[in-house]
Amino acid sequence: MMMVSRFRTILYTAVVIVSLAGLADATYLTVQALTGETLTCGGSPDCFRVLGSSYAKIGGIPVAMLGALAYFSVFSFATFAVFGHGWVRKFLALIVGAMFMATLWLLYVQAFLLHAYCRYCLFSAAITFLIAGLLIAVPPSQTRSAS
Repeated sequence: MMMVSRFRTILYTAVVIVSLAGLADATYLTVQALTGETLTCGGSPDCFRVLGSSYAKIGGIPVAMLGALAYFSVFSFATFAVFGHGWVRKFLALIVGAMFMATLWLLYVQAFLLHAYCRYCLFSAAITFLIAGLLIAVPPSQTRSAS
C-alpha cells in the first residue's frame, strides 16, 4: 500500500513539473498575442499562419490564455494531489480531459484546415498528452470497506 501511495505521489509530482513547462509555453504565447509582437519560430511562416488565424482566439480571447489558465489549474490541483488531497483528482481529470479534447481539435485545425503547424502549439500538445498519460498511470485510490 505504501509503494502505491509513493508511486502516486511521484506521478503527481511529475504532473506538477510538466505543467510548469506548459504554463511557460502558453504564457509566452499569451504575451505575444496580447502585445502583438511577432514570434520567432526559426523563420517558419507556419507559426504566423497558425497564431494569426481566426482559430487563435475565441470571442476575442487568445486560445493561449485559456491554455495558460488550464496549465495553471493543472499545476495547482496536482500540487494539492501531491500532498494527499484526494478531492482534487476529479477536477484534475476533468481539466486534463478538456485540455486533451481541445488539443485534438487544435491539431486537427493545424493539419486539415490551416495546413500549417506552430512549434509552440505542438510543444503544448505534447505536454498535454504527457500529462494525460501520467494521470492515466496513477493507480486508483483504494477505499477501505467497513466489512
